[in-house]
This record gives sequence, structure tokens and C-alpha cells, in this order.
Amino acid sequence: MKLTKNVSRVKRDFPLEIARAANYIARQKKCTRKMTPKQLQQRVAGISGKRIAVLGDYMLDRYLWGRVTRISPEAPVPVVDLERETDHLGGAANVANNLASLGAIPFPLGVIGDDGSGARLIHLMRENGFYVNGIVVDASRPTTTKTRIIAHNQHIVRTDRESRESIAPQVQTTVLALLDDLMPSLHALIIEDYNKGVLTQPFLRQVLALAQQHRCPVTVDPKFNHFLDYRGVTVFKPNRHETENVLGLKLRTKAEVVHAGQLLLEKLQAENVLITLGAEGMALLQRNGNVYFVPTRARTVADVSGAGDTVIATLTAALAAGADIIEAATLANIAASLVVAEVGAVPIDKQKLLEEVAGFER
Repeated sequence: MKLTKNVSRVKRDFPLEIARAANYIARQKKCTRKMTPKQLQQRVAGISGKRIAVLGDYMLDRYLWGRVTRISPEAPVPVVDLERETDHLGGAANVANNLASLGAIPFPLGVIGDDGSGARLIHLMRENGFYVNGIVVDASRPTTTKTRIIAHNQHIVRTDRESRESIAPQVQTTVLALLDDLMPSLHALIIEDYNKGVLTQPFLRQVLALAQQHRCPVTVDPKFNHFLDYRGVTVFKPNRHETENVLGLKLRTKAEVVHAGQLLLEKLQAENVLITLGAEGMALLQRNGNVYFVPTRARTVADVSGAGDTVIATLTAALAAGADIIEAATLANIAASLVVAEVGAVPIDKQKLLEEVAGFER
């Protein structure tokens, strides 16, 4: 589903709705929820052993590390002398890796190609102790592979090898059957959409119906193509850019963010909408009408790649451990502040998270 039919009406009524949202914020009682370090540490400890499926686009992240020593005589571009290569779990695989780092048990569900990158991805997942029976090999498409060249800790260029075509109906059927087998034992399901063809309609409707049947909490990290197809989920987590593009609105003020979040709550009938705002933190809107702004905690930002993966993984794991949505969003925000200080998409370090939580003040 693309933009809604009434986007023009939304734009026409935007100034009035923003005024209403501003008044709403002014009337809101400031959140006085007391969250102590001990309470948050207990939530992190409770993540251990929680079984969480991650359905979505699995990728291999390849990094070529080196130094720039000269400019090419063939074109005005730097020449990078390569020193080493590293492969990492990317996309939905990075979400699963974050879950494992937190002590949860991830169950990857997705599609890869019958190629060297796919074999390498499976090897890395096995190396990390992941269940890999939910990964379906489809010889008609390549494994999504993102190759980044890094010189002096600076990202120089990235190349992508991928297919954005929808997976075949028989592949959808296979993945759905694998999820059906897992569903009775799951504590939560994460849907990680990168618009690489795995998440399509009517497949999504079948997945959400299955989760509803088993009363399994569902959290979603969306992209543009199916943005408004995730109806009735537990948490819908877009970023500012995605929200602006789909709704056709600019989100510059808190009132504009609240209005956009309320629109998404209404259209998706979601329990919660969590809009990530980069350096401005996050905005949490609940079905009961509460609005909660979570300020950023990042002190050093080296690389934001993978931060969204850490947020959805930590948020979902905390919910599975019994945290309420405000506690879960707070922990996710703290986790994101730690991973953006690292170069490359790295999973959250549980010990570092516990140490950061120990100094938490609310």
C-alpha cells in the first residue's frame, strides 16, 4: 500500500491539526514514572532465554578496511590500500545478533540466495549459535550483500548486490509454515522490513493473522513499500524520514511529531507507535492517548548504521521480559546511544548496557 487516499486532506487540515496537537501536549501531564537503575537492570536480566523470531530481509555486511594514500590518476577519487576484510550479520540478521547479545534466543526467518554470500551468512549465524532452519535458500535471487569501504574510520563508499523483487509464492508458503511451527513457543515476533522482497502482501496479512491467533506480540521496523500494511501490531517503529515520506508531512516540532504519530495509531490500529528522531531521541505514542518523549543519550556518534536494529531488538526483548512500553523504550534508547559510538553495525554489549543503566537517572 502506498500513500493513503486522504493524504491531500491530511495536508489541507495540517495547520489545524498541529494546533490541536500542541494544545494536547500542553494538557498532557508530564510523565512521572519513576524508573530506577535496579528496575531497569532487572528488565535486562529478564531477557535471558526469551524466544523471539525475526522475520525479514537477511543481509551480509562486508567491510573493506584500509588507508587512503593517494588520489587515482584515472579519476579524482581516493585510492584505498586494503588492509583487511570483515564480514558481519546485516539487516534482520543484525537484529537477531542484537537479541543474542542481550541473552535472548533468536529464531531467524528469511530468504537468501544460493551463493557465496549466502553460505557466509549461514556460517556466521551458526558461529553465533543461531537456529538456521528458518532460512530458506532461493537460487533465483542473490543474497543481499552490502560492501562498505572504510578508510581511516571514515565511510568512503558502499556497493549493494540485491534483488528487490517479491519472493515467489511457494517461498512465502515455506516461510509461513516455518513460522507456524515456531509460533506456539515464541515470546515475540519482530518484523524487519528493508524492502528487499521478502515481506509482501498477502504474506504479511497471513503472518499478522497467525500472530494474533497465538496472541504473540509483534513489533515492526518498517520501510516505505508496506508502511501502512502493519495493522494491529504491538509496536510500530518508523523513523522520522520514513514517516514524513509516507504521510507527506514535515516533522519539525513536537506538535507535528505527535500529530503524525496519532495519524499512524489511527490508520494502523496499533497499540503503540515509536518514532525515532535521530539526535532528538524518540517519541512514543500509545493507544490510550499518552505521549512520551525519550531524549537522546548519545554522547559520541561515530556511525549510526545498525542503530535502528539495536532499538527494535532491545525494545522487543524488554517487552518479552515483562517491561512496559516506557521501560522498553527507555532501554532501547540507552542501547542505541552505546552502539552509535562504534564504527560499523555492531550489536549491543549486554555488560555495557548494564553498566550504563547503573548510572541511569530519571
